[in-house]
Amino acid sequence: MALFSADRRLAQAISDLVYSNPFLPERIEAERRALGDAFDESRANWNLEPDDEERPNVVRALALGARLLDGVRARLVKGGRPSESEGRLYEDVLLFVLYHRHREGLDQVIAPPEQGKLSARTPKVYAAFTADAEHYLGVPSLVLPAREELAHIFACFFQIRRAFRNIFHYILGVSRPAARLRAMVWQSIFTHDMRRYRRVLYERMADYTTLITGPSGTGKELVARAVGLSRYIPFQEKAEAFAENFAGSFFALNLSALSPTLIESELFGHRRGSFTGAAADHAGWLEVCPPLGTVFLDEIGELDPVIQVKLLRVLEGRTFSRLGETEVREFRGKIAAATNRDLARDMRRGAFREDLYYRLCSDIIPTPSLRERLADNPAELRHLVTSLARRIVGIEAAAVAREVEEWIEIHLGSDYPWPGNVRELEQCVRNLLVRREYRPAEDGVPADEKDPREALATAIREGKLTAADLLARYCALVYRDVGSYEQAARRLQLDRRTVKAKVNEVRLREERGT
Repeated sequence: MALFSADRRLAQAISDLVYSNPFLPERIEAERRALGDAFDESRANWNLEPDDEERPNVVRALALGARLLDGVRARLVKGGRPSESEGRLYEDVLLFVLYHRHREGLDQVIAPPEQGKLSARTPKVYAAFTADAEHYLGVPSLVLPAREELAHIFACFFQIRRAFRNIFHYILGVSRPAARLRAMVWQSIFTHDMRRYRRVLYERMADYTTLITGPSGTGKELVARAVGLSRYIPFQEKAEAFAENFAGSFFALNLSALSPTLIESELFGHRRGSFTGAAADHAGWLEVCPPLGTVFLDEIGELDPVIQVKLLRVLEGRTFSRLGETEVREFRGKIAAATNRDLARDMRRGAFREDLYYRLCSDIIPTPSLRERLADNPAELRHLVTSLARRIVGIEAAAVAREVEEWIEIHLGSDYPWPGNVRELEQCVRNLLVRREYRPAEDGVPADEKDPREALATAIREGKLTAADLLARYCALVYRDVGSYEQAARRLQLDRRTVKAKVNEVRLREERGT
């Protein structure tokens, strides 16, 4: 008995839907194959909006999938015996139907992404899910998937719902670069092969460090949050609860803002008396982070060489020790890192360890500049301004967005390059809300296109610098050239702490636009 007969094409298309990356064209093509002439081009692009509202194509595919599933189940009850390939197709169609039938219930389990709390409705949602699944699995001739696997499937569905929410919450935009970024984040969470992920990789993703690269202001930490807060969390069937609450499972550390001693203390922890001011024992992020959590190291390119060696030990052996202790502790979470530096250049200069880089680069996500996004789709500006205004002023967002767009068009023009990227755009919106004006930091030329030597020479020729300004700017120039505070200090014949203070002073001015 052919279980699928003429419906095999539909079953295969639905199977492709289950395992496709929803942010790549493959998802839309699978929907088109499943629906044929009934495919609706309107709202077909998964990259343009969250899937909080029902999409016509999903509704139609769900109806077809449910009808197909019921028909095949009826044939199984009558004694039909599936081949291996038919069993896989039946399972895939079942997964598609179960996910979309219980999607709203899963959403009720998840609070807003910034809160990360879980609902008391979890047992009820799981009970409804298992009852539905067992209806289709309770057929003598069917052995896939095993009843014991339902808790794992439920956990995968829960992870998919969180991933959708986090990706759309943290990654704004309608341009193709923004769409590619969402697709890369989805792959970072689930890999390119979701079948293998579901079988074995779901519990091994902490072994893969995520390195996020790109210019300042492009949202690298937001990308890290989308990845880190979307990790797989097992569902414990007996306790009717998830193994961990993802609230508070993301630990961020900005390495450029702290001294090496404080970085070591915050990352590894310390024992009382291990350095001046260490009045009590302190657990660092590596110790506090739960097994399903993520430690995010921002500005990894600024990491002191001595600490680079210690971090390498964590990535290689998953072990570390607190400052002032010899006890070896285990780190079981995930590491994500970000940098706006050219690490390949820094490695050539000896400022960044090659062995550390090759432990960091198993999963690289480059973030696009705002200039790239606007060049691809000018409508990106309106979308971003509206989204930012919605977060800043709420119900006044539409009116504020119109005012901001008009001001930008008149005073900056459509070709303004936004050297500070989305971070600058957000501050532009805030400036216009407060003062009805925005003054770019300099002349609008992106920082990576400026020649810092020429800029410093011009300032000297024009006599604009004080002695303190001259020293700070020159320290920053040498630091950019050699790539580390130690080498800059040797070249300048200054104390390393003086160089770092001067470089930070220049950075602070740049961030403030002064």
